[in-house]
Formats: sequence, C-alpha cells, structure tokens
Amino acid sequence: MNIVLGISGGIAAYKAPEIVRALVKRGHTVRCVLTSAATRLVTAEALAAVSRQPVFTSAWTTDGSMPHIDLARWADLVVVAPATADVLARFALGMADDLLTTMFLALEPAKRVLLVPAMNTVMWHKAVVQSHVATLRAGGAQILAPVEGSLACGEQGVGAMVEPETIAGTVG
Repeated sequence: MNIVLGISGGIAAYKAPEIVRALVKRGHTVRCVLTSAATRLVTAEALAAVSRQPVFTSAWTTDGSMPHIDLARWADLVVVAPATADVLARFALGMADDLLTTMFLALEPAKRVLLVPAMNTVMWHKAVVQSHVATLRAGGAQILAPVEGSLACGEQGVGAMVEPETIAGTVG
C-alpha cells in the first residue's frame, strides 16, 4: 500500500522515523510530508533514510510539478502523526496554506485517512478541538485518539501519541 505520512509540528514528531520503519516492515511504501514546524523536530534526511523514498517539505517547486495533487493521487492511505490541534483545525476548516493541508483537500473522498492526535491534555479536551475531531470523523477520517502518558510539558494525562507499532497495526 502507498502511504503518505504527514508529520505536523508536535514534539511527538520525533517518533516519525519509527512509524516509517514499522510501516515499511509491514511491506508498505511510505512518503513523508513535513510541515515547516515538523522540520524543527525531525529531519527529512532521517525520514528519507528509513523510507528510501522522497520526503516533501514544501508545496513550491521550480519544475512545474504539483506535489499536493501528485501525492493525493499516489496515496492509498494518508496517516498524519502527530496531528496537532493546529493541523486538525486546518483540516476541519478547509484551510490550506502548506503542502500537507493542500494535499489533504486534494484527496478524493474515497481515500482512507488516519489521524493520530498528540497534544497537552487541556488542549485535547477543549471543546473546539473535539468539534474539529467530530467534523473530521463525520468526513470519513479515522481518529486514533491520544492515550494517557507522560507528556512533553512534564504532566501526566491523555494527550500522548499512541506508539508507532499501534499505528502500523491499525493500518494493517
């Protein structure tokens, strides 16, 4: 299966190479799309090394290609992990100002989407975040909800991203 792994700028992005490895181990081909914030947390080079595929960080090209359309057509499945509150909001509201969000809008309705949120407990429980999650579910996205765990802010609570093997197991 061809999988686009979208990586947004939450600290859980450091787990992205392990997600790629787990998916590749199961026989999938994985191409990664990083938001600009994600590039501060994980490198394109590391992801290219474990995926053996091109990694995308910008919608802008000089060769006339349209990566948002090309990736949307190439993918059988889009996984976004971590999915921050910001990216969930932008997906739910149809805001598209980078490669990940424009690719999301360019997906055919039949394409499978798996969103894997990760954020602080207070953020996860905000009514507006839950509203965006509900909108995305209603639109057909599968949500792999965050779990109880130790969070980057030093707190304990619901908000930790599920483990890479759990994500790969959900994909199949």
